[in-house]
Amino acid sequence: MITVNAMGDACPIPVVKTKNAIASLKGADVVETLVDNEIAVENLKKMADQKGYKTTSEKLEEGKYRVCIIVENVVDNVEKKDGDGGKFCDCTPEKESNKVVVIRSSVMGEGDPELGKVLLKGFIYAISQQKDLPKTMLFYNGGAFITCEGSQSLEDLKALEEQGVKILTCGTCLNHYGLTDRLAVGEVTNMYEIAEKMTQASLIVSP
Repeated sequence: MITVNAMGDACPIPVVKTKNAIASLKGADVVETLVDNEIAVENLKKMADQKGYKTTSEKLEEGKYRVCIIVENVVDNVEKKDGDGGKFCDCTPEKESNKVVVIRSSVMGEGDPELGKVLLKGFIYAISQQKDLPKTMLFYNGGAFITCEGSQSLEDLKALEEQGVKILTCGTCLNHYGLTDRLAVGEVTNMYEIAEKMTQASLIVSP
């Protein structure tokens, strides 16, 4: 059994953590997730139901719940497809998406800077709500401010990172703006990696 502690975690983090735990399984097993509210319980049960997994749940005490997800048809992270005669298939598309989002300014578009900040915050939130998330987000020049302390987009970026999106900020840019010690999400990168990520991308999105 794998135990996932999602106590105090806001939606959708309990579901994301549980999905990651399921993905790590090498065979049939049980993933036990601890949460602190009934909404999280229902979200986990809904996710499991969509995947065809059995669930049990119980209230352990006030503000503490346990959801057990019984995963039966998993072999080396490959889910068995119903009615396929015993064959297995993974859910990875034939051509893996390598979408990269590039943020190169602290504002979106030209014109009123205050409006630009509002638009960029809305854009990053909208990205976090997409079904098909980017593989990587790159931040350079003025975009370095968005991953640092004081940014209004930190919550959305951390949620994206929890879901596996790589958040990378140019180290030269952080140093130039005096932000080296204020990075609050993701990792520091360099121009070689930025160029590599962009040239290997299947799609580049830049507001």
